Amino acid sequence: MAEQGNRARRWVLLGAGGALVGGFAIREYRLIPQNYAGVQITVSNAHQQAQEGAVYLIDIRTPREWRSTGVGDGAHPIDMRRDDFVQALDRLTGGNRTAPIALICARGVRSARLSNQLTEAGFSNIIDVPEGMLGSAAGPGWVRAGLPVNGYKEDT
Repeated sequence: MAEQGNRARRWVLLGAGGALVGGFAIREYRLIPQNYAGVQITVSNAHQQAQEGAVYLIDIRTPREWRSTGVGDGAHPIDMRRDDFVQALDRLTGGNRTAPIALICARGVRSARLSNQLTEAGFSNIIDVPEGMLGSAAGPGWVRAGLPVNGYKEDT
């Protein structure tokens, strides 16, 4: 009887350990940005170019993230999960799919993935900001670089 209990406990522990390892693997995969062969710029350059009107800087994070950290000065907050994301970009750029569009997220993972998707969708001048707002292996990020942020106000 005790032996059956020990076996059952071992299987439960092995199953829990497997689930834990699998969870970490999925988390790590989600945190690894895809390779993006296009142009990449630093947060400082993204800020400067947005201020000069040389790029459309798009903060693709969620409203919760915008409320938490603010939106980078000069950036347009457009949640990448919107069903009409591409249409929102087209409205912003006047339908010019050759316009320079720089994408920023929290740590460069979502921006790299979306950069690839938008390039495949026919946008020819997508720029990735791999540092993101919070920093990554590419650099300290917008917030730690001390670049200005604006509070997020939801549309009413």
